[in-house]
Amino acid sequence: MSDTLVGTPSHDSSKRTWMIASSCVGAVGALTAVVPFVSSFQPSERAKAAGAAVEVDISAIKPGEKLTVEWRGKPVWVVRRTPEQLATLKGLEGGLADPQSQRNPDELTPKYARNEARSIKPEFLVVVGICSHLGCSPSDKFQTGAQPSLPDDWTGGFLCPCHGSTFDMAGRVFKNKPAPDNLEVPPHMFLSDSKLLIGEDKQA
Repeated sequence: MSDTLVGTPSHDSSKRTWMIASSCVGAVGALTAVVPFVSSFQPSERAKAAGAAVEVDISAIKPGEKLTVEWRGKPVWVVRRTPEQLATLKGLEGGLADPQSQRNPDELTPKYARNEARSIKPEFLVVVGICSHLGCSPSDKFQTGAQPSLPDDWTGGFLCPCHGSTFDMAGRVFKNKPAPDNLEVPPHMFLSDSKLLIGEDKQA
């Protein structure tokens, strides 16, 4: 009579159960190893907080329109100005607190934006949409002429609803307003006619 009993049904069943369990553990381990690898292709939360650059498609912005994107947790406005809006920038210097963007230039205005339009390309204004007074977000007031809380000769720009600071179509603050500085121009550069990179300006 043979003593070979290792192939009994009860033993085989236990062996199969152990092998299945081992395989599942291995699969979970392999999946766990893959997830961090795939996630590494996405910007980390720390990178975003540190100011990872944001690429923006500006091809759909029509003249007179504004696009808002987020960078470093702040709203950044991309305004495609019309020829008429650009024309309003001339002759405002006497009423502006810092027409040449000389205050805190290293913090607020890169060298390539220290011009009347405060931009690389006059057509496009790129500014952080936060008032330099207490951090409120100004409202668009692109329509010209007399309006509530605005002068009768208003030429278009932005109005801070918190304390009434006003800015022209280049984000320059008007005199005798609570806001001490112009709106911030973030580092940015054009990758092409339709692509804008906010957060880097190596090629600017």
